[in-house]
Amino acid sequence: MCPLIMDNQSNERSFILSGFNETMNFTVPLFSVTLLYYCVILFFNISLVLLIVLDESLHEPMYIFLSSLCINALYGTTGFYPKFLSDLLSSSHRISYEGCLLQAFIMYSLYSFVCCNLSILTVMAFDRYMAICRPLHYHSFMTKRRLSQLVCFSWLTPFCIFAINVVLTARLKLCGINIQRVLCLNWLIVKLACPEADTFSNNTSAYVILVVYLSHWLFIIWTYIYLIKTCVRSREDRVKFTQTCVPHLTSVIINVTVMAFDSMYLRFGSRDLSQSLQNFIALEFLIITPVTNPLMYGFKLTKIRNRILSLIFCHRLGL
Repeated sequence: MCPLIMDNQSNERSFILSGFNETMNFTVPLFSVTLLYYCVILFFNISLVLLIVLDESLHEPMYIFLSSLCINALYGTTGFYPKFLSDLLSSSHRISYEGCLLQAFIMYSLYSFVCCNLSILTVMAFDRYMAICRPLHYHSFMTKRRLSQLVCFSWLTPFCIFAINVVLTARLKLCGINIQRVLCLNWLIVKLACPEADTFSNNTSAYVILVVYLSHWLFIIWTYIYLIKTCVRSREDRVKFTQTCVPHLTSVIINVTVMAFDSMYLRFGSRDLSQSLQNFIALEFLIITPVTNPLMYGFKLTKIRNRILSLIFCHRLGL
């Protein structure tokens, strides 16, 4: 039995993921379902990225941002599922200190890749605002250089913020090795800090992140209020809104719901729930969004849907 407290002189460089304790009785079914679902995530997201990359007619800002969203889903799920699948087949649910920090960087306390999603959804909202509300200036403004800047913003903002937080966490002196989940999250590592450890910087950083991403939400809300006001005046704009903005708005709502639910549970949720249910709540952002985004955009965006249907039709004809 591994000790719950690490000795000050200990060279212990790993954690125990104790969230696996309740999975031991149904490891094989859970492994099979998880592997199948991970393959589904990979198939939908890689297919959509390849479709956008290989089809020159889809080399437009909106589809570039969509491919970025899918790449982010691949990045986020790859940071969790392979290790989770490996742990399901292992009798020792340990993760190295460095591996835990890396996974915490990818997931970060309240889902780094979901926050990266939010940054991408923010620039997509800006893109839709320019395309519908400023159509005459859209092509002159949304140049390749500007597109690159927006993509870099959507990725570098969360990466820089979360890198700083992982560095702040790495400096903490830890007095425990048991993580009560099936994955490493930054706030779970901070909870293992020794009583004398200074966590003020970590708490301050958490509030800074809250302010940054609250400003993202406010920008998206403002953008859609303006979009709706603009689109009600014209039938053509209403059609544009329905075709291109509804999938984006649905994706935003799903992200808001998942993040709000998880945040409310962390703040007010009962710790008497079963470990399996707590694990599901902690993992919902890795289960729901990676599949819903490519499905929604694939079926709703006309160009992508038509391209998929044409590929299926050609395959059936043997062309």
